Amino acid sequence: MVPPARRPSRAGRDLVAAITVGVGLGIVILASLLVERHFFIGVLALAAAVGTWELAGALRRGAGIAIPLPALLVGGQAMVWASWPLGLTGLAVAFAVTVLAVLLWRMPAGSQGYLRDVAAGVFAAAYVPLFCSFAVLLVVADDGLGRVLTFLICGVASDIGGYATGVLIGRHPMAPTISPKKSWEGFAGSQAAGMVAGALSVHLLLGGPWWAGALTGALLVTCATVGDLIESMVKRDLGIKDMGTLLPGHGGLLDRMDSLLPTAFVAWALLSIVVP
Repeated sequence: MVPPARRPSRAGRDLVAAITVGVGLGIVILASLLVERHFFIGVLALAAAVGTWELAGALRRGAGIAIPLPALLVGGQAMVWASWPLGLTGLAVAFAVTVLAVLLWRMPAGSQGYLRDVAAGVFAAAYVPLFCSFAVLLVVADDGLGRVLTFLICGVASDIGGYATGVLIGRHPMAPTISPKKSWEGFAGSQAAGMVAGALSVHLLLGGPWWAGALTGALLVTCATVGDLIESMVKRDLGIKDMGTLLPGHGGLLDRMDSLLPTAFVAWALLSIVVP
C-alpha cells in the first residue's frame, strides 16, 4: 500500500520538509560562523549566486524577460567579496560597474524593450547581491559574529513567533491581495518574539542597552515582513508560485532569503548606530 502523502500545514506548506531544510540551512550557517566567521562570506557568495540564478529563471518564465546572467553573477560576486576588504567603497564600485554592464549588454538588441530589460537587470543586481553584501559588512566588523547572530536570531524569532501565532489565532488578514496567509495576529507574534530576541541579543552578544535591542528587533521584524510582501508582489506580478524548486517545503533559496535580503541592510545600518 502506498503511504498517504503528507498534507501541508495550515500555513500552506509541508511542515516536516520545511523544518528539516530550515535546520539544515541553520547548521551550515552556524558552522561557517563558529569555525571561522569569514567562512560566512563564502556562504553569502554562494547564496547570492543561486538567488540571482533563480530570479533570472523566474523573470524568464513569468514575463519572458532575459537579464544578463553572466554579468550579474560576476558582478554579484564582486560586490560580495569587495565588501570584505574595501567596505562600502568596494560595494558601491562593484554595484556601479555591474549596472553599467547591464546597460551596455542590452544595447545591441535595439531600443524596443530596452528600459524593461535594463530595469529588470538592475533590480536583480540590487535585490540579491547588493542586499547580501550588507551581511558581509556585518560579519567583517570586529564584533561581527555577534552582529550576524543578532541579525539571524531576530529573523528566526520573527518566523517562529509569526508562524505559531498566525496558525493558532490568526484571523485578520494583513494584506489579503498580496499574501492571504499573513495575519495581523501573526505580525504581533513576530513583533513580540523579535523584540525579546533583539533585546537579549544586543545586550548579551554586543554589550548594548536592552532597549536598543528591543527597538532593533521591532524594526528588523517590520523589515522582514515587508521583505516577504515585496517578494510576494514580484511573484504575483510574474504569475509564479515559487522562485525555484531547490528546497523542499520552501520553494527556491530565494523564497527563504526574501525577508533576510532587505533586513540585512537595515540590521547593518541600525547596529552601526545603536552599537557603534
